[in-house]
Amino acid sequence: MKRGMVLEGGAMRGLYTAGVLDVLMKNDIQVDGYIGVSAGVTFGCNYKSRQPERAIRYTLKYLRDRRFSGLWTLLSTGDIFGADFCYHEIPEKLDPFDFEAFHSNPVELHTVATDATTGKPVYYRFHDGRGNELEWMRASASMPLVSHAVKVDGYTLFDGGVSDSIPVEYFMSIGYERNIVVLTRPRGYRKKEGSYNPLLSFMLKKYPAMLTAIKERPASYNRQLERLEELEREGKVLIIAPSRDVHVKRVDKNRDRVQAIYELGVSDTERLLDDIRAFLS
Repeated sequence: MKRGMVLEGGAMRGLYTAGVLDVLMKNDIQVDGYIGVSAGVTFGCNYKSRQPERAIRYTLKYLRDRRFSGLWTLLSTGDIFGADFCYHEIPEKLDPFDFEAFHSNPVELHTVATDATTGKPVYYRFHDGRGNELEWMRASASMPLVSHAVKVDGYTLFDGGVSDSIPVEYFMSIGYERNIVVLTRPRGYRKKEGSYNPLLSFMLKKYPAMLTAIKERPASYNRQLERLEELEREGKVLIIAPSRDVHVKRVDKNRDRVQAIYELGVSDTERLLDDIRAFLS
């Protein structure tokens, strides 16, 4: 039986997931493979490279650096999270990512992005984390309207959360029978219907299928949450979700809120350690 993890996205809310993973690493709790969506993969990659606290360290250090994220980054590069700074400067120079450890660790890491031409999910398994693989991470986290589409391996891609926000069904389909699912919203959260920005129709006029996927996302996401709760009752998943709402924005420059969501991930997971060990065994 293969044991896995499914890591939801949520931009800066993904630091909750970073806190969860840091506790798992420090307690030597391992799975056979995991899949990260958007921030779930950009922060979650450190679990495979075995680098606890790296995500919160570089985030707090560069949070207010205009090259990292924000309006200046969006207006000057077209991406609200600076593509070159976040996916090259930081991992290659400023806070080095351990590519060798990532490659040598047998734990599988997968991600999902959304095909702009079809509006459907595209799944990818990582190998060494270099080259085009960094582009797959960026693609999974490229939010429509505030990010360029990412072209890689013949695809034109946007945020994986649009087409498969919580890919537990996919992970089960490739053999992961028991999965820890890390959410970045508290239990009981549901996405409001009709939360659609009409500016997207202009920005994505070349990609009508992508627009359809965005419009359908609230209903699709809420169905995934209901299915997840059903799987939890069946004993097939264990859900880790924020025990309270820290109100972190998708792009947040407030160090206190960012630190708080990370520490909540740590404390929630520490309380669940016995349950996690029992579930995985």
